[in-house]
Amino acid sequence: MSQKIAILATHGFEESELKSPKEHLEKQGWTTHIVSPEAGTIKAWAEKDWGKEYSVDKTLDEVDASEYDALVLPGGVINPDLLRTDEKAISFVQDFFKQHKPVAAICHGPQILISAGAVNGRKMTSVKSVSIDLKNAGAIWEDSEVVTDNGLVTSRTPKDLPAFNAKIVEEIKEGRHEDQYI
Repeated sequence: MSQKIAILATHGFEESELKSPKEHLEKQGWTTHIVSPEAGTIKAWAEKDWGKEYSVDKTLDEVDASEYDALVLPGGVINPDLLRTDEKAISFVQDFFKQHKPVAAICHGPQILISAGAVNGRKMTSVKSVSIDLKNAGAIWEDSEVVTDNGLVTSRTPKDLPAFNAKIVEEIKEGRHEDQYI
């Protein structure tokens, strides 16, 4: 089963939250694309300082959600803050929900889902500092390493990456989730 997964990110993503899922998905024999609003490279945040630069495979202008089987949203403080105000990024995210495809977000990544209107009534988790935002947007927040709700996978921090990565694979293998909604 050949799958293609979009990883939506921009400058300031938490490096481990992009690198670890990307490597885990590629070990399944699947294709991943780093999708970003801008071409070239995007710079990671690695815990307490700037990290490596990563090559962008496709810009938002070059892609459509229909080309992918799932979406991953890494966190970091800067990355989601920039993406949640980008109309093309929000539309791209919304299209995965409309097409009933798995979406995974970790740490601060669920902030993008708030702007996409995709959290009301959903069971979710995130880094603790985002919990109030999610609750205020109607999510049912819980403090667990990974939470799944009809194809939506969320996790708290890089410590949860093993569980997050495993659950993403499981949800992608399940395919479309007809109860996935926006």
